[in-house]
Amino acid sequence: GNIFTQQPSYFGDLDETLPTVLQVFNNILHKCGLQCEGASAEPQKLEEKVSVTPGNMPLQELKDIVLYLCDTCTTLWAFLDVFPLACQTFQKHEFCYRLASFYELAIPELESAIKKRHYEDNSVFADLWRRISHSRKKMIEVFHILINQVCLQPILE
Repeated sequence: GNIFTQQPSYFGDLDETLPTVLQVFNNILHKCGLQCEGASAEPQKLEEKVSVTPGNMPLQELKDIVLYLCDTCTTLWAFLDVFPLACQTFQKHEFCYRLASFYELAIPELESAIKKRHYEDNSVFADLWRRISHSRKKMIEVFHILINQVCLQPILE
């Protein structure tokens, strides 16, 4: 069996960990100068108003964000793929809604920034594009697993 069936208390641990996972998405939005609806919008200092966007941030920062997003989405997908029972816990945190909001705000912005940027080296563009596409695909797959487990499975059972 898997570790969660042997250790039911891990569901509690997962429950406590999920706000941290959601915070990853908020951090990415914040770094991109985007604000998530329903996220606790902290008041910004006036001098912070110089807005950084994916389009004007340094290339290294864009690379870091895309890499971070790609790792996060791949890990989330791998976890839910092997352990779909965790979906109920994810849904308690309105994960589908939060994921969809993040996707809508961040993905078009990041894709556009990657496309419009001028690259010294085309392989950098290719790599960024591959990673953002992979992230997008994994987010959609995570969404499908969640919808399937939370909404469809209960109907079928």
